[in-house]
Amino acid sequence: MMKQTQEIKSFFYSQYFADGLRITIGCIVPVLIFATIGQFTNGTIVSLGALLVGLSDTPGAPSHRRKGMFAGAILTTLTFILTNIVNQNVYLLAIFIGIACFIFAMFAVFNSRAANVGLMCILMMLIHVQTHYPLDQAISYLGFYTLGGLWYIAISLSITQVRPYRLAEQELAETIRYVADYIRLKANFYDAKIDNDKNYLKLIDKQVEVNQHQENVRDLLFQSKRSIKDTTKVGRYLTLIFNDIVDLFEQSMAAHYDYNTISERFGPTGILEDFKNVILKYTNELDNLAYQLNTNIQPKPLYDFDADLTRLHAKIDQLDKENQYSTFALRKVLINLRDLVRRIKNIYGYSHLQPDDVKKKEIDDAKRFVQSSAIDLKKFRENLTLKSTIFRHACRMAIVMSVTYYVFETTNITNNVYWILLTIMVILKPGFGLTKERNIQRLIGTTIGGLIGAGILLTIHDPTILFVLLVFFFLTAYSLFRVNYVVAVLFMTPYVLIMFSFISSNTLEVTKERILDTFIGGMIAFLSSYIIFPNWESMQVKESMRKLLIANYNYIFQALKEIAGQAPSITDYKLARKAVYVETANMGSTFQRMLTEPKKRQKYSKEVNKFVIFNHILASFSVTLMNHLDEMDNNYLNKDHVRTIRKILNSLDQSIQLLYSSDSSSVFSPMEIEISNHRFDNSDINSADGKLLEEQLEFLYKIAQDLNKIVRDLHDKSAAEQATELSKLAS
Repeated sequence: MMKQTQEIKSFFYSQYFADGLRITIGCIVPVLIFATIGQFTNGTIVSLGALLVGLSDTPGAPSHRRKGMFAGAILTTLTFILTNIVNQNVYLLAIFIGIACFIFAMFAVFNSRAANVGLMCILMMLIHVQTHYPLDQAISYLGFYTLGGLWYIAISLSITQVRPYRLAEQELAETIRYVADYIRLKANFYDAKIDNDKNYLKLIDKQVEVNQHQENVRDLLFQSKRSIKDTTKVGRYLTLIFNDIVDLFEQSMAAHYDYNTISERFGPTGILEDFKNVILKYTNELDNLAYQLNTNIQPKPLYDFDADLTRLHAKIDQLDKENQYSTFALRKVLINLRDLVRRIKNIYGYSHLQPDDVKKKEIDDAKRFVQSSAIDLKKFRENLTLKSTIFRHACRMAIVMSVTYYVFETTNITNNVYWILLTIMVILKPGFGLTKERNIQRLIGTTIGGLIGAGILLTIHDPTILFVLLVFFFLTAYSLFRVNYVVAVLFMTPYVLIMFSFISSNTLEVTKERILDTFIGGMIAFLSSYIIFPNWESMQVKESMRKLLIANYNYIFQALKEIAGQAPSITDYKLARKAVYVETANMGSTFQRMLTEPKKRQKYSKEVNKFVIFNHILASFSVTLMNHLDEMDNNYLNKDHVRTIRKILNSLDQSIQLLYSSDSSSVFSPMEIEISNHRFDNSDINSADGKLLEEQLEFLYKIAQDLNKIVRDLHDKSAAEQATELSKLAS
């Protein structure tokens, strides 16, 4: 019960609810003010300005948000002017819709904020496709619309000035919660009833989400000039917590064992259940840290793990006496747990630090982890090819929106072509899988929400109660869009119906039209993603695999640099590690989308499935290797270790070369480094640490070979398919 209360309270303190509340205030307050002076219509125009600028205000550094909001306000205004000029001529407007949709959809090549601005411009155009304003009314409209945009910008920037680190706190808390969920999934490996392969796939899905939230925190913390210049405690405090959470996540990922063997050997003893319970307790501690950080409570630990760790140690000692086989694997798990507990204790201790305890270099180096978000027109030009996913999507969007408008407007099948076009805009995504998923979510949300809205309007007639419900539905919908799209649409539909009830009495007719138009728009979007420039993940999967193998190669190469006495700086090491995590997340996303596509389009799905799982194991053991090299005495290293590392790199290199194609965007050349034989003159080849390292390296080599076999099989299948297609063409 207490946990549920915490989760509810966390939501109200979260960035999602804050975003929803900010947009609600921006949109509802103008309507109330203007309605009191008898100008309800003008109030809705001001509200629209606040809404479109608000929806382009995605989380990020204050300077990026400010630029994004002003860009959104200017470009949507320009879109309105151009739409109003051509919307009296069906042919001109159809052409304009196609051109505008293509250009604005191509904004996605820059970054997600630019993509959002482009989407708002398309929305502005769609709202006005069937409404023309004379010059004087158009000028008045733009005046009120601009007022709404400026009103929202003032709200957003004033909140940022008052609480500059609030967004970073909220996003960091969310990241910690996702890391807790990741470790919770790892705890499942200590349950003999769990299917380990399925759990691996869930783990990879969760890693994708963790990576996204970590990127958001980096953007919020390290793109901000305030974070770099500020000498107060908060910015440095959040930086330290984030750095440790990233390391904690890495350690949890590196903690990989042969879970099938562990379950077989130790399952009957009951000790695995004890390990699972302690790990789950640890995830509760992380949830507690996230909750306190989110609610601005000074973080205090929930549990003392010393007794749990001592008890586990005693049980392992007892098993050592009772059983004939080694408990070494269990001891490694216990050591890893101790390290995780130590890390979270350190995090709790950061609240007592002084600002000067954090070196400015940590923040300066952290900026190297942030991707540049500058608008580069070269990217736009480079993506003007059918090889580009975004270009194919932009072409599809332009064709579908233009043709749909022209057909429905000239045939008069419906009076609400705007709603059909809006549905297509929202549902149509670059990939088939995403379009299919969003289509189902939209239809479910609209149908259920429409029934709820109709029920409310049939039973409640008091305008005050209806307005309160309208505000509630609006706030809830915009708080949930990034959390649960189905529920967000479910709340958005009653809001739209209640809003229409204030200007139209035929509520049931409006409800039926909205649901029908949503179905029509959804079907058009779904079919177009299948027919018009389709983008199947099987077309992208080889490049994703190649980039991931390159990242793994570069990361493992750090081991040779360490041995050669050219150890990379901690920042360079972490950048190489981050590249592995980013590409692993990208590969996981590609595989997720592939599984949602039609069966006949899921080429190589078995091979990709194995590749994703083996890569996760490779990445985990690579991190363990690097940690081991960092901690052990160089006297334990010998020539055999170096030889095995080179074999691993050579195997990865072979796989990378097999995946090369003319479409490959990344250039790769194998690296080499000289290691003097004199470095091993004092090596102790019989040391326990040296033998353990050799075992780790042999296992890594086996995984690298397994990956190479998968890539070779995929390459052979692909070559056979191409040969078959060529023979068909020749005949």
